[in-house]
Amino acid sequence: MVRWQRAHIRTVGRVIGWAFSLLCAGGSLGLAWFGPVVPLPTVVRAAGGWFAILILPLASLLVPVLTLRRVPRKKRKVAWQSIVSLVAGMALGFFGSAAGGAAALADRGVSADAVVVSADYSSTNHCELRTVDGRDISPSLSESNGCWDSVSKGDELSVRYDPEGVASPDDGRPGSDTVFLATLFGAAVVMGTWGGVRQSKWDREYDDA
Repeated sequence: MVRWQRAHIRTVGRVIGWAFSLLCAGGSLGLAWFGPVVPLPTVVRAAGGWFAILILPLASLLVPVLTLRRVPRKKRKVAWQSIVSLVAGMALGFFGSAAGGAAALADRGVSADAVVVSADYSSTNHCELRTVDGRDISPSLSESNGCWDSVSKGDELSVRYDPEGVASPDDGRPGSDTVFLATLFGAAVVMGTWGGVRQSKWDREYDDA
């Protein structure tokens, strides 16, 4: 009877760990993606970005450690799988925002000919744009979306931009991060669950010692 109860507790613990990892990974991706798609106000997007890129991934790492109640704090360990889950969760928040921006442009983007007002090559390239009829385009054009080293002030580019000024403009080329995001999501959930199981095992080993 006792053995069955322990097995039942372990099963429940694994399900809870999986659900928590799923919640953190899904929350990071969802918050990042919906920000530019809706579009949410700037303050809300900023708060959602912090949760997506930092807070939820950190929770996926720290909560399983902090809930090992029977193991003394100084003896608690972090499974390497949980670190992988942390990195994957942060990447979900970062790249999820870019995917949301692409979805927003596909839905409400406007194609236009634009003039490069200024170009910054200090770190990652960014080009400030303005339509040929004088309307500013915001945000700036990133290097990955067409602001190459060969682009300079005064050049004309064909771009697709967001009239709401939320999603970053691009050069209109089709692209999809679905497979990449699905891989990150799977890694965050699987490794987070695995890490939680390992830490629960250490907890039981200490309790049985």
